[in-house]
Amino acid sequence: MRKMLVITRDGNRSAKIGGLLDQREEIQTRTALCSSAHEEDREVDTLFVDVESLLAKNKSINKALEEFWANYPSAAIVVMADDEQTKVAVDAVKAGAFDYLTHPIEKEELGLVVDKVRKSDALQSELDYLRGQFWDEDSLEFVDTRNKAMRDFFAKIRQVAGTRTTVLLTGETGTGKSLIAKLIHSHSNRKDKPFISIHCGAIPETLVESELFGHEKGAFTGAVRRKLGKFELAHGGTIFLDEIGTVSPSVQVKLLNVIQERVLQRVGGENDIPVDVRIIAATNEDMKELCEKGTFRTDLFYRLNVFPVRIPPLRERPEDIPRLIEGFIKQFNGLLNREITGISEHVLDALLQYDWPGNVRELENVIERACILETDDVLHPNSFPPDLLDAHGEVLTALVKTSLPLKQARQLTIDNFERQYLTNLLEQCNGVMKMAAEKAGVTTRQLNKLMNRHGLRRKNFQKRNS
Repeated sequence: MRKMLVITRDGNRSAKIGGLLDQREEIQTRTALCSSAHEEDREVDTLFVDVESLLAKNKSINKALEEFWANYPSAAIVVMADDEQTKVAVDAVKAGAFDYLTHPIEKEELGLVVDKVRKSDALQSELDYLRGQFWDEDSLEFVDTRNKAMRDFFAKIRQVAGTRTTVLLTGETGTGKSLIAKLIHSHSNRKDKPFISIHCGAIPETLVESELFGHEKGAFTGAVRRKLGKFELAHGGTIFLDEIGTVSPSVQVKLLNVIQERVLQRVGGENDIPVDVRIIAATNEDMKELCEKGTFRTDLFYRLNVFPVRIPPLRERPEDIPRLIEGFIKQFNGLLNREITGISEHVLDALLQYDWPGNVRELENVIERACILETDDVLHPNSFPPDLLDAHGEVLTALVKTSLPLKQARQLTIDNFERQYLTNLLEQCNGVMKMAAEKAGVTTRQLNKLMNRHGLRRKNFQKRNS
């Protein structure tokens, strides 16, 4: 049972809100904030507080929220406000409150907020579990995802990381296969041993054997000294073979022998050298098709395909794009000595519609370019490639998301249209709510709810057009 607390100076409103909430929840109401909470009250899950109670004693929003959290450290704070107090409520959300509601509060609207709190708690609980049980601190931001397919993917990575099982990572170019390989290694019992990465497709065919298995002095022209190969260097640790489908038939034979016998011979050598190496291979090709064509050995494929894992492309997880952009901006602020605070709402909407054929790598490159070119503290359309966005931040070619189920694709299209419509409208009206509501044919309260749903803030449009 969840514990909820309603704090408002209006006893009638407090009673009404208590009546609207699910009666299966444990609900308490108060007309003022106590100076200190009882020990049993510190477990409150959700705190509904009106603006008057929030700003009691003329405190700043930040200080008021800090006082609430001091008393109720686990609570998600939902601010309740009249229409004229909306700005204060929005500022409270920016300062860390979970969400806000406007009076008169409707049961459906209240239920949506409560559901959002529940889902947020569930996600946080899982992240806390992962923090304590598996992922190291440096990986938490990387593995945090809102997409079900990616959550399933990381669940598989958790299962296989601690074993010595050979892993085959498949996925399109730019999905982050090398990062996943490093993630697996860093969470294995080999993490204190070497992690050696080799891009098989980037090495001339004549040198691949030498790079992988090493060579003896005089083995070929230019071999003036003995050289250890990548497998020897990775002894006791992990070797990552990227673009494994590009290796030649002769290398495939030697690679198969290393996997089966756990020994190798350097080029030009005769002695068997024992190696203890965990193999992670990766490809963006269809390995079964290569086997059918006869360009890749079927027996080697089966040796590598012990634990196959497909990395979903970025277009199948658009809900992760805002989080990735935020992370890249933070990264490039440090590298480029910039102070970019965010991205234009209009541009973000456009990037959510783009199909990202280059996946996460393409997104990273686009954000890096924008951070270099941007002269403001927010990324605007003119900082993005002209072949990606037009001057207004529109995607030049918005593709239908056929990779998604019809219902999900339809909802995504509706959300994108609604967000774009509101963004254009608010820009035209310079953030004036009354004018925008009249043009849209809705009430200011309805407009405010729509803006809240899409994360649009009137202040942003006023600043942008001032």
